[in-house]
Amino acid sequence: MKQRLAAIGTVETLPHRVAAFLSREIESGELNPGARLPTEQELSEKFGVSRNVVREAIAQLRADGMIEARQGVGAFVLAPEQRAAIRIDREALKDTHNMERLFELRCILEAESAALAAARRGKEHLDSIKAALDRMGGEERWEEGSIDADLLFHREIARATGNSYIHTFISFVCEQIRHSIHYARMTNPLHDLVEINVGEHVRIYEALVAGDPAAAEAAMRAHIVGAANRVGVKLPIHKAGGAK
Repeated sequence: MKQRLAAIGTVETLPHRVAAFLSREIESGELNPGARLPTEQELSEKFGVSRNVVREAIAQLRADGMIEARQGVGAFVLAPEQRAAIRIDREALKDTHNMERLFELRCILEAESAALAAARRGKEHLDSIKAALDRMGGEERWEEGSIDADLLFHREIARATGNSYIHTFISFVCEQIRHSIHYARMTNPLHDLVEINVGEHVRIYEALVAGDPAAAEAAMRAHIVGAANRVGVKLPIHKAGGAK
């Protein structure tokens, strides 16, 4: 069983590895909604780890909203519609179909977010977005800092909508795509990639400055389709309405 645990993947700690294994059993249906997890002792023996490790893994699954603990009874698997937290398995994103679904989600969320931001943004929002854009095209453009700036650019647009829920969701999604940006940098000529990526962000920013929701939505959608293409994911460009 220790070999099965080792096969989960490269993760920082044993609790993370146990939690990742159990979460996959839940997602695959091996552990169905309503099912009770094995006891701490049973899981300890199954994975060849201490009960403290199991306890931390269970706490992580509970924090992720995948299970609920019932005092004196045990821990039970929650159905997807019952989960209070959003979770995306990063290992699952190695599958092209799952990455395609994530980019499709980005199109839905971020294109509309850009349209709303264009209609609602203030000077302070534009200043923050421009600061992130300047970092992307500045001295850090070849380094890790430009990826941080890229993700910040998207989060600041979400903030400019004035809707905290949009900001929360897009901030979450941004962290899920960090790996895809690294992958794009490894599989595309870096100079061309950076120039194209920065150019796409400039067009988004210009639409925001102009206060043009339709142009901002179109520029964001084109950027996400382009970003998907650069990691081998093909998305169609669907014309959508602007901000209301």
